[in-house]
Amino acid sequence: MGCIMIVVDNITRRYGSFTAVDRVSLLVSPGEVVGLLGHNGAGKTTILKMLTGYLEPTAGTITIDGREIAENRRRIQRSIGYLPENCPLYPEMTVLDYLDYCAALRGLSSRERTPLVAEAIERTDLADKASQPIATLSRGYRQRTGVAQAILHHPRILVLDEPTNGLDPTQIRQMRRLITDLAADTTVIISTHILQEVQAICDRVVILKGGQKALDSRLDALRTDSRLQLQIDPGGEDAAAFLQALPGVAQVFPVETPVALPGQGYGLELSANDRYQRAAEIAEALHQRGWRLYGMHFAGRSLETVFAEIIAPQEEVRQ
Repeated sequence: MGCIMIVVDNITRRYGSFTAVDRVSLLVSPGEVVGLLGHNGAGKTTILKMLTGYLEPTAGTITIDGREIAENRRRIQRSIGYLPENCPLYPEMTVLDYLDYCAALRGLSSRERTPLVAEAIERTDLADKASQPIATLSRGYRQRTGVAQAILHHPRILVLDEPTNGLDPTQIRQMRRLITDLAADTTVIISTHILQEVQAICDRVVILKGGQKALDSRLDALRTDSRLQLQIDPGGEDAAAFLQALPGVAQVFPVETPVALPGQGYGLELSANDRYQRAAEIAEALHQRGWRLYGMHFAGRSLETVFAEIIAPQEEVRQ
């Protein structure tokens, strides 16, 4: 059974006058591992609840495998494995009994349940804890129990809300390997506020800010040398305004440079395809302006840098 595509079209979720998610659209291709990244309150969990059919959008539509979830909720939910942020567990049950119970709720026969539960326990490394009551488990083992219930029916879509929450470093590495293995034949969507998790697991990152989508990019695209960095002396003029007006310049922002370097540093996001030709034209424009150009090079961006640029204005307001 292959992976399936998810289409999120302009969804909004309001609670009275408060808008938790504001006109977010996503296209998740089969087999992708997509990370929803953002601070607490950014709208990540609300989006996951809508994707899994546990919460209805105030506006917009979600289509999974060509079917709108509003009209095919039960059918679509059978193909989804979901780990909520705080996975509800029954503390008096043993791990084995809980997983068998979850399998029964999914309509699996006793004959089907036994091998599937055994496989889920093995994949999440819970064999040593299978006969213990959940109440006696550490937070990390409870988290793994939650993951086991999400994967036991071989879902075509796996939705994980903070999957490494409460895990120690060894368990985090095990979880990353498990998610990578599952992605071979499963579409995976992960919510997290930890940059390292996205970088280690995901193909693509969606950064949310204030309920809106602030960035949607493949990680390999972020790592390419997409930014032209300049070190110039504009002689007291407004360099940012001049640079922004140049053809092919999409965005201009100041960048920090070593104190020993003269002039001011600027980063330019270029919209043109031929970036080297565009860089030559920018250098020529600076020369004609009479400004000194001390340095020019293309620089890639890390996810940490991109996240800081997007979230920084919000952090400044909080301060």
